[in-house]
Amino acid sequence: MGCLPALVCFLDAEGRLSLADALVFAEKLGNVDAIVDLATLTGAMIVSLGHDVAGLFSNNDDLAEALTASGKASGDPMWRLPLVESYREGLKSALADMNNIGGKGAGSITAALFLREFVSKGMPWAHIDIAGTAWSEKKGGATGYGVRALCHWVASLEAAAPAAGK
Repeated sequence: MGCLPALVCFLDAEGRLSLADALVFAEKLGNVDAIVDLATLTGAMIVSLGHDVAGLFSNNDDLAEALTASGKASGDPMWRLPLVESYREGLKSALADMNNIGGKGAGSITAALFLREFVSKGMPWAHIDIAGTAWSEKKGGATGYGVRALCHWVASLEAAAPAAGK
């Protein structure tokens, strides 16, 4: 985690650079139990899951299960996708620590793998790609997708805290 020079190979993927900075900043705040980010990161997510389901990537099974359950309970469904390690090869660069995009395929996965590089190995992290769910012509604009799921998730953590003695 930390400062990793990234070669910008595709200017339309610049948002992930800002998000990478935000991930590093969030972890440096200290006393952080988990980091969850939501972003309209990739058009590839629209191709794979459409406009009703967001994509979820996580390095932590418990966090992924809790977020999936909160998404289901709140009406913000999400589907967990894999962080395929072999796709990390597409981010390699001869000029920097990594490229900001991977190869031709699996754009959402390589974007999530890029982001994961900016979170410490032991830190539970999840990325929710809301590219297809953030806007709806049928609903007349921005959907607020993910707010309900995150509120439900945080409330479930608060409810569990007394039971855990926190």
